[in-house]
Amino acid sequence: CSSDLKTIDILNKEFAENNKPYSIIKIAGGYQFSTRKEFSFYIGKLFTEKQKKKLSVSAIETLAVIAYKQPITRSEIEFVRGVNVDYIVNSLLERDLITISGRADSPGRPILYSTTKNFLKILGLNSLEDLPKLKEINDILKNENVEGITEADIELFNSMTNGQQTTEQIEFIPNEFKENEINQEIENREIEPEDIEKVETEIISEREDENLND
Repeated sequence: CSSDLKTIDILNKEFAENNKPYSIIKIAGGYQFSTRKEFSFYIGKLFTEKQKKKLSVSAIETLAVIAYKQPITRSEIEFVRGVNVDYIVNSLLERDLITISGRADSPGRPILYSTTKNFLKILGLNSLEDLPKLKEINDILKNENVEGITEADIELFNSMTNGQQTTEQIEFIPNEFKENEINQEIENREIEPEDIEKVETEIISEREDENLND
């Protein structure tokens, strides 16, 4: 209610005036105490060992598709990305970034996936409406020379914006390694789910070394 919001504003003003390292922020549909950005470096030093591993590029791309197209089935994710996403979806579920949100009405009643409140918290968003619009991102990719952005990335955003699959299969793996081939090799090695991303990186490095030696 309005009285609660006024109280939060008063508290935040008091925190700022007294140079407190925290404030109350609106996030994931609620409110919580949060360390101010200028103190994040020092907090990070205290929790170095506990910091979670970064997501792989393929996991980030899959998460983006789910975030913008949710609720979405696994086959629909694969339609947009053009590759198998079984391992990646399982990894995102384990990290509590996505969740099973129901079943589609289509034949077979496939499972639907959506993002979680934890996803919003990690990104510092109050709701999914705070995500940047796909068309805005696409315009930036087209009109500005953004370091690290490839034609494949632009194709992905185009396919998500238009709701259509691109004419060519999207490739994101360095040196055009096919993700399906990597997934098959992971399956052959019988890797535990929690080690998949680490092994995926190792396989890509091995392939790169092989190409350099050829």
